[in-house]
Amino acid sequence: MNILELSEVNAYYGNSHVLFDLEMAIEENDVVTLLGRNGAGKTTTLRSITGTVPRREGRIEFRGDDISDMSVEGISKRGIKLVPEERRVFPTLTVVENIQLAHELAKDPREIEEMFEIFPVLDDLRKNQGENLSGGEQQMLSVARALVQNPDLLLLDEPTEGLAPVIVEDLREVLGDVVDRDVTVLMTEQNVDFALDLGETAYIIDKGSNVWEGPVSNLRKREDLLDEYLSVGGGEAE
Repeated sequence: MNILELSEVNAYYGNSHVLFDLEMAIEENDVVTLLGRNGAGKTTTLRSITGTVPRREGRIEFRGDDISDMSVEGISKRGIKLVPEERRVFPTLTVVENIQLAHELAKDPREIEEMFEIFPVLDDLRKNQGENLSGGEQQMLSVARALVQNPDLLLLDEPTEGLAPVIVEDLREVLGDVVDRDVTVLMTEQNVDFALDLGETAYIIDKGSNVWEGPVSNLRKREDLLDEYLSVGGGEAE
């Protein structure tokens, strides 16, 4: 059963057309990785799903209901949670306070202590303020804040961006634990190896349009696609 479907989605920033008839279908409990170069439209896709893109055409359905014109708050209450690339932890709140705040805002939250089981690094940092955490620790806290709200769909925007390789490995292990807990995940990621290790299904977009979709196991065999659409280049903001 599909938990999320995008049909002919066109997204704009002002008069700038960014997504072109984008199609996507995500099954419940799947881990989907959305791949493409910088500027391909990956982040815009997530922002379209959460309703933060100014205007759009097409249809976005979540659990069979049209959420295309819903408010950001309404979409979030439906159970879609985004972990943005910027992380956005509250700098003057402690780790546990950051998680508690997210917990209080949720209708049916997970237990706070479960977050410290999943993220043992954070367990040792409970009383540390957000501004005193490393980039990797902030990323884990951002995921924990989203996960404690017990989302039906977790959106991760470039989770390894700016992290040192050793921290990326720690994050890979932690997110592996997250996806093993029957959470449906849609992730954008520039680190192709990281994305393919975690993902089960892959989509590639280029210049705002679908160019390929299928099982990760199939994409691993397609060196032509990896070279054409996922080689490092660009740098244009999304």
